[in-house]
Amino acid sequence: MSGKRSGPYICGIDAAMDVVGGKWKALILWELEAHGVRRFGELRRGLPGVSEKMLIQQLRELEEDGIVSREIYREVPPKVEYRLTELGSALNHALGPLGAWGRERIDRIGAARVHPLPA
Repeated sequence: MSGKRSGPYICGIDAAMDVVGGKWKALILWELEAHGVRRFGELRRGLPGVSEKMLIQQLRELEEDGIVSREIYREVPPKVEYRLTELGSALNHALGPLGAWGRERIDRIGAARVHPLPA
């Protein structure tokens, strides 16, 4: 991993949040876990509200941290696919209990979206 974020960290939660911090990274992880392989446009459509610039930035950071892999196919137009690495799948699995906690909170406070995104 050659990511720009490299500690020092206070604890494991601090190190983990450095990788998944922000609104979109956990949703990118969920989208890739749910669908396996996604092209950029598919990811963007699956994450309503994310800007192209933000999605590019978040994908680059996840790739730098070894969470997402990017494969470029030499076609016209170029085809780029994203998928979770083994490390990314492990991270997504670790976030499962947090997602369950969040779903309980949504139910408790009645804050579901009209078209909810699973957490």
